[in-house]
Amino acid sequence: MPDYIDLRGHQTYSYEWENNGEAVLLLHGGLSQTSHWDYVLTPDLEPDFHLFAYDRTGHGYTGDQAGSFHFDFQIREAIAYLEDVVKEPAHLIGWSDGGIIAMSVAIARPELVKSLILVGANYHPSGAVTHLPFVEPSEEDKAEYAATSPDAPHTQNEKIKKMLKIWESEPDVPLTELAKIECPTLFIAGDDDVFSHEHTLDMYRAVELSQLAIIPGTSHIAPKEKPALFIAIVHQFLMDLNYPVTKMPIRRVSNQPEQ
Repeated sequence: MPDYIDLRGHQTYSYEWENNGEAVLLLHGGLSQTSHWDYVLTPDLEPDFHLFAYDRTGHGYTGDQAGSFHFDFQIREAIAYLEDVVKEPAHLIGWSDGGIIAMSVAIARPELVKSLILVGANYHPSGAVTHLPFVEPSEEDKAEYAATSPDAPHTQNEKIKKMLKIWESEPDVPLTELAKIECPTLFIAGDDDVFSHEHTLDMYRAVELSQLAIIPGTSHIAPKEKPALFIAIVHQFLMDLNYPVTKMPIRRVSNQPEQ
């Protein structure tokens, strides 16, 4: 059941689903929260894995702190959560900003990560194919914020503007750093995502033990637009983390068995 925990001096809204399987940590997107997407994943993964998630600082039910929207803060927070709450190496599933955080944790602390599933993630702002202007939240979004956030209602617009500004210069993860990732990695993107396919391909090519899925007929919201296809891809990957052996290898010639 979700509840507040003390994560190194800050009240953080944490989720844990009961299971003794391997740990999986779900990392939501920027300006989002766990409840916006956990329902897509938990019904299928809960029987086989021990699922964890938390609302990042300044998101959802977790109150803000100074500097919390910058990625270096969020990466440190994710590492603290893995060390203090999960307490074992985990499979990380990150959507958008959550994917950036997940891959950054794998670079900084590889011993904490068993595998990565990165959904609609980017390594540099140049990957975006569109500029996101400030848009006044809908009445529904305002009502949700007022009901969930410990922060005052007027801070919603402030957070949106702050995040949009940060996205102009962050993240900035060199491909040489991505190349250090050695765990099995799956990149997922919509075929009409906010990040160019070339940008996604750069990441896919940089990580040696990686796989790539472009989900047809979807945008940056692929997990919600094609949930059955999305979860099938995720589940297949997690259930077989071996590097693929294929019948006509081109890129993966180094790992194929001798005929």
